[in-house]
Amino acid sequence: MAERSHRLHKKDTSRDDGRSPYEHDRDRILYSTAFRRLGRITQVVAPTERQIIHNRLTHSLEVAQIGRGLADALLSTAAGKKAAEKAGGLNPAVVEAASLAHDLGHPPFGHVAERELNILLTGAGVSDGYEGNAQSFRIVSRLAVRFVDILGLNLTRATMGAILKYPWKRGENLAKPDKWGAYASESDEFDWARRMMPSGSHVRSLESALMDWADDVAYAVHDLEDFFRAGLIPLDRLATDTTERERFLLSDFKRRDVPVTDQDEQTAIFNQLMEISPFSRPFIGTHTDRALLRSFTSNMVNDYVRAVSLLDVGIGADALTIDPVKECEVALLKGLTWHYVINSQSLVSQRFGQRQVIRSLFTLLSEACKTDDDLHVFSPFFQELLTTTTTYEEKLRIVADFIASMSEGQAIESFHRLSGLAFGSSMDRIL
Repeated sequence: MAERSHRLHKKDTSRDDGRSPYEHDRDRILYSTAFRRLGRITQVVAPTERQIIHNRLTHSLEVAQIGRGLADALLSTAAGKKAAEKAGGLNPAVVEAASLAHDLGHPPFGHVAERELNILLTGAGVSDGYEGNAQSFRIVSRLAVRFVDILGLNLTRATMGAILKYPWKRGENLAKPDKWGAYASESDEFDWARRMMPSGSHVRSLESALMDWADDVAYAVHDLEDFFRAGLIPLDRLATDTTERERFLLSDFKRRDVPVTDQDEQTAIFNQLMEISPFSRPFIGTHTDRALLRSFTSNMVNDYVRAVSLLDVGIGADALTIDPVKECEVALLKGLTWHYVINSQSLVSQRFGQRQVIRSLFTLLSEACKTDDDLHVFSPFFQELLTTTTTYEEKLRIVADFIASMSEGQAIESFHRLSGLAFGSSMDRIL
């Protein structure tokens, strides 16, 4: 469909260099500073840890690779191409671009700061609050810079629609009140992006659904790999010790609120998954350890890529089916990271401190944005935005934008400087 490749702003100066419009989208995201910042943002634990682990940047790259693989696999047959066309269209580069963009809105420290910013904004009267997915959409629509005279990256309609994992604004979907995909400030861009889907529908595009599944797969498999290597997830004990499995499953069923009627089936699925695990001892880093782990995770990713298929009916995500057993496996694998890592005392205490940093920054910057003299604590880009706003609520949105644009190191340094804990150098530039 030609309309899928349209851009909101017609005076786009991109070159006709052999790339498709969707490949241009992918590269605009890939080369943005918003994307590079993700290298300094937590995936599960801080990117500064001694262990080599995933951060939001490496996670996003792997989501993009898996997402493109999913699209390529579905389009590899004539029946798949036909079903994809009936569903509204499918292009591998669109899935790849949306996958690269899906975490752009994560603030420093990830979900803990996302929740804190939402509390702070709504408490200050900004009804849209803060949501990482809505922030991602705001970044590509308005904050990222590619052109002098166009806001945002001016992506195609297909890519903008694929980024909308939650294609509604706050309060518009009572079934998911804690998730939304756009703020009111981006209503025009949201409405334009959703013009390809049925009016009033909350159905995601097919490309958005594939991005979401790729995100789940990458999170489940690659975080599992990280924390088995680090000695935190005991895959070796889970493979041989039924008591360890029972402890984990009891905790995971409670966290996910799994109905009693489903627990036996999910237990059987987990047991089967652990019985094919090749690990009989903790990971110590030998050649054999590394090869076994890479083969195990690679085979799982391949299985999850093959777990999707398309129906010959339905628009967007409604046309996509995922093998329910594989879907359950991914949920259980994600649960391992929650049980053994995210809920650990060390991370809980870190998150408490991270909330204090975000809360203090927001309080200090909310005060600073009220007067022209104090605007200089913001970087020049955000100073420009603040001088064009007319209401305090709009200024608070930009305060949140500024905080969300920081790396974790920048957030901590800004907190120290603005709170007077450590003034830093008078030669430092605020970018």
